[in-house]
Amino acid sequence: RFLGAEGYDVYNIGYPSTRLPVEELTQRVFEALDQQLRQRNYQKVHFIVHSLGSILVRQHLKDNELPALGRVVMLAPPSQGSEVVDRLGGIFLYKWINGPAGLQLGTGPDSLPNRLGPVDFECGVLAGRKSINLYLSTLFPGENDGKVSVARAKLQGMKDFRVLDVAHPFIMQNAEAMRLSLRFLRDGAFGS
Repeated sequence: RFLGAEGYDVYNIGYPSTRLPVEELTQRVFEALDQQLRQRNYQKVHFIVHSLGSILVRQHLKDNELPALGRVVMLAPPSQGSEVVDRLGGIFLYKWINGPAGLQLGTGPDSLPNRLGPVDFECGVLAGRKSINLYLSTLFPGENDGKVSVARAKLQGMKDFRVLDVAHPFIMQNAEAMRLSLRFLRDGAFGS
């Protein structure tokens, strides 16, 4: 609603994040996006993605070109994986709740996020440092949003980075995150 009120056409593409691995989710999302894009002739296509969505965009753009690609804002991305997966990934309940894609987001050098490498597109990252889950917060060595550490949200090649006082599941509704995302789409930086 916020971006629509600012004049943007918005496509919110859902996907079964707990049932499929990242590679299959990426294919589904970008096939759905392609259908939307064929209906219009956009000069620029921007992305604002939350958490796993950042990995889907990076996965797609690693091997595919999007000629109309504009700017990308990542909200609470596990850019270098998450310690939560390292510590809890072997537990049945974690696997059941997070599915195969969630298990791909560890912090090891061979984890999917770390194999994707740096980005070569205009990207801004917003990380959170507030948690509503006191147990999960104990799994991190530093500031975190309960799912992703501030340090691991950073991404090589990003153009700008900010940390907000917000928890992982609420960053997309945060007024400051919305304001900064819009500014990045327009200017390529979060500004002051």
